[in-house]
Amino acid sequence: MVEDTVARLQRPNSRVTDDPLLEVLRSGARRMLQQVIEAEVEAFLGAHAELEDAHGRRGVVRNGHAPEREIQSGIGPIAVRRPKLRDRGDDTDSERIRFTSKVLPPFLRRTKNVEELLPWLYLKGISTGQFEEALAALLGPDAPGLPASTVHRLVASWQRRDLGIRRYVYLWADGVYFTRRLDHDRQCIRVLIGADADGRKELLAIEDGYRESTNALPKSVHGKAKKDLYAIYQAESRAERWRKSRNSLTSATPIREGSLSTD
Repeated sequence: MVEDTVARLQRPNSRVTDDPLLEVLRSGARRMLQQVIEAEVEAFLGAHAELEDAHGRRGVVRNGHAPEREIQSGIGPIAVRRPKLRDRGDDTDSERIRFTSKVLPPFLRRTKNVEELLPWLYLKGISTGQFEEALAALLGPDAPGLPASTVHRLVASWQRRDLGIRRYVYLWADGVYFTRRLDHDRQCIRVLIGADADGRKELLAIEDGYRESTNALPKSVHGKAKKDLYAIYQAESRAERWRKSRNSLTSATPIREGSLSTD
């Protein structure tokens, strides 16, 4: 009997976490990343090998590892532990030697290709209903399994939330395009952001679409602007306000501070 050792690739209707080849790639990437970081540390220690403290000991030494963290990559999450170094110099010295990895900066949480994939995965989950696959790609194989019905319910509840208790003095409505395509159409993410009198910004609406224009904005956004966002007023001059009103969300004309009129 011949044993089949070929790793099966993911089927279109299978879960992301069921792909053994992907797990092998992640495991290899994890080892390689750790080796590269360790090589960086050794090179850094070698560059400061001549430094000594007041007792004649090496001035820069290893000091364990930082807690393990996961880096979101195009092949899924990769766990890594960053080595820590210690400068044995005077604690009052403001020019203490610190090691910063060029490969793994302190606050890096995802690779650049994931930045490009995020909007595509969002649209894929919204348009095809494959929320579990999108969540697994975004959050890793241990992402909680949320059925499509639960996601739809949570999204609908968020879209119907009452915004009347807040005062928004400024609105930004824009369509964000990205390089990746879903099927043959280049979709965009339409976003509505409001700012209150204290300058705090809040995401008011986000939905998928194919272009950014007043007519293409989703109905949920129109409902918010016409019913809930009654405390919006523009801060520009009258001439600039009228010039922008042609492409504004609701062609709103502020009558006075705290009021909104829609044509």
